[in-house]
Amino acid sequence: MEFEYPSSDAPLKIGTRGSPLALAQAYETRTRLMGAFALPEDAFEIVVIKTTGDDRTLIDADIALKTIGNKGLFTKEIEEAMLEGRIDIAVHSTKDMPVEQPEGLVLDVFLPREDVRDAFVSLKYASIDELPRGAVVGTSSLRRRAQLRVKRPDLQVVEFRGNVQTRLKKLEDGVADATFLAMAGLNRMDMDHVPAHAIAPEAMLPAIAQGTIGIEYRADDARARAMVSAIHHTETGQRLAAERAFLAALDGSCETPIGGLALIEGDSLWLRGEILSPDGAQVFTGEARGPVADGAAMGRGLAEELLSQAGPDFFAAVAEG
Repeated sequence: MEFEYPSSDAPLKIGTRGSPLALAQAYETRTRLMGAFALPEDAFEIVVIKTTGDDRTLIDADIALKTIGNKGLFTKEIEEAMLEGRIDIAVHSTKDMPVEQPEGLVLDVFLPREDVRDAFVSLKYASIDELPRGAVVGTSSLRRRAQLRVKRPDLQVVEFRGNVQTRLKKLEDGVADATFLAMAGLNRMDMDHVPAHAIAPEAMLPAIAQGTIGIEYRADDARARAMVSAIHHTETGQRLAAERAFLAALDGSCETPIGGLALIEGDSLWLRGEILSPDGAQVFTGEARGPVADGAAMGRGLAEELLSQAGPDFFAAVAEG
């Protein structure tokens, strides 16, 4: 299709949060768009937007995300800016995104997936198993908290918020003995110096869409759709179709402990999933294999299978807890 390319006089505006990782993801998106359309850097403008989840008061107080409502914490202000036309596209960590977008917005473009694994990070210990009884682990992730309680119910788990740099500073200050980060974020910021030890998915199933950059745009913006579609990574999209369908059929929010990972092996897709109670007392796991094209249906089917194991009141009890 024909459209007017962005220029230094009328740049394509890329909305993002202001954390170092969010900016790294926005820069990667810009670089890929520059390459796809042979455009100079000044044809794009990075627009930093502060979200509710970036509120320094909440971060310093280590207020649990669930307490203030996970849904939209890192996206609401960015999506409002896009709907108002102040930005053209938005770059997100897809794992932070609800499965449903506001009316008029579309999230269906994904960049090549980075390392999906969680990272165990400690200045003293090399693994979860090395932690002494009663050690303190900091995390704001309900999934990681529940998975840790399955493995080590003897540990103390405390709320631990903030970007990578903030959490590392808290470790240095002795707030906790260990924490978890995403390998993808560390890789994207070239943080090889961080004492991180990757955890195999078999030991700790990652969050849905972990390691993936998602690009959101207005449904009626034909130029933005055409441009970002040129940098979409098909295999990543196929994997996320299964994972996000699994999440949507279970709950759709970020407020319950859910893990899932899809892999493509030839013409087949392998999907693993689990749901947990926050205290780790109940864990339901399953997997499905089938044609790549059936990924979304497989995700819904696996969700139904786990819900049948857990019982109809499982998520209601989780929400109340």
